[in-house]
Amino acid sequence: MSLIALHGVRKAYTVGDTQVEVLHGIDLAVAEGEFVALMGPSGSGKTTCLEILGAISRPSAGTYRFDGEPVQNLDDDRLADLRAQRMGFVFQTFNLMPRMSALRNAALPLLYAGRPRAEREQRARLLLDKLGLGHRLEHRPAQLSGGECQRVAIARALVNEPRVIFADEPTGNLDEATGREILTIFRNLHREGRTLVVVTHSEEVAARAERVVRIRDGRIEKDGHG
Repeated sequence: MSLIALHGVRKAYTVGDTQVEVLHGIDLAVAEGEFVALMGPSGSGKTTCLEILGAISRPSAGTYRFDGEPVQNLDDDRLADLRAQRMGFVFQTFNLMPRMSALRNAALPLLYAGRPRAEREQRARLLLDKLGLGHRLEHRPAQLSGGECQRVAIARALVNEPRVIFADEPTGNLDEATGREILTIFRNLHREGRTLVVVTHSEEVAARAERVVRIRDGRIEKDGHG
């Protein structure tokens, strides 16, 4: 059984008096431990697809099962629990809290989960040290480079031991060398057995993935191994 399974997923938005369909019947399965890149040009629907996979947006039609559970039937509270407990997210713009240290940013999901402070800080410190930021724990985002901010965001995504990590253009705001460092981190996470789904328009990012799914005009154009 796949960890992630979309079948016939459609997504439409209302713009004025018009229904605009962004996804037109997406079928997608991701096995546990896979590293999948979702590729496509701007406006192809890849980010909308990721929002559905990440339980941020609901499909207009079709089914989504996460670890066998029908996600489209969950209420808002259970969707929030699913995101918090079994999913990790990495964004192009990092989405760090500007007044919090790297340590507190990385530990934030555990705070929301009600874990004790000592446990939160120990787990976040271990991850930041593993990602090469053990000497930057008390620095705030404005005191960190873009690559360091993205490492903090990756630590935050991992701190709850999620079943899958979703990343939206994780190297989009980074220079070429730093982007490659972040890609190496993702590759190492995959080698550790983690499940990764990364949205990108970069062929270099896609080349690091185990499988590439190409989306165009809201439909899967190609799904296969690179």
